[in-house]
Amino acid sequence: MTRKYNHYCPVAFSLEVIGGKWSFTIIRDLLTRPQRFSDLLQYSSNVTPKGLTLALRQLEETGIVEREEQPGHREVWYRLTRAGQDLRPVVEAMKEWGLKHAMRPPLPGEVVRPDLAMDVITDSLNKRGRKLPQPTTWLMCFTHGGAHVLSFDGDRWSTSKGEQADPDVRVTVSPEAWATFLAVKRSERDQYVQSLQLDGSPERVEEFLRAFVVRDTLY
Repeated sequence: MTRKYNHYCPVAFSLEVIGGKWSFTIIRDLLTRPQRFSDLLQYSSNVTPKGLTLALRQLEETGIVEREEQPGHREVWYRLTRAGQDLRPVVEAMKEWGLKHAMRPPLPGEVVRPDLAMDVITDSLNKRGRKLPQPTTWLMCFTHGGAHVLSFDGDRWSTSKGEQADPDVRVTVSPEAWATFLAVKRSERDQYVQSLQLDGSPERVEEFLRAFVVRDTLY
């Protein structure tokens, strides 16, 4: 049920439309691409099928989400409308605020999605203007969740899902350990380095560590 604030204000109006418990996680996932119900159910941990159905129904009724059904196919795809797409800067601002003011290590049993973790660290590296002396490719091999590539082209960072031949550094780690490593203060990360299995030349491994751990650095 949509919450009514009985307060004449655009902020209150917005919350009445998108203030549901799962609204922003659904919008976050649909900003990447259209999704099926099963995809959204998998991504939003702890939501029940009934809860997701109700959340999607409310977002459809308010014009944020629309469904696409293909004749002859049972699958239903959900996508954002123009109004939903207009929420991208809001979601980006929430991500940046969360990184700055609300970051913490994952709680026991809390699901960590590698794709989200990689997107967040890529955005963070670019917004903070963190540079390396040379182009670099790191292969993140998550113990569950597949492999992701984090690359620096000399100017900007980017990430993609999949393998990479001959990376400069191969990192094997659980998603939870990686999220914990990134969530603690840079000055405290040395004690969490042991949770990462780092493979590469000593120089490139040291370059990786300098990017994330407080050490003497030339950049």
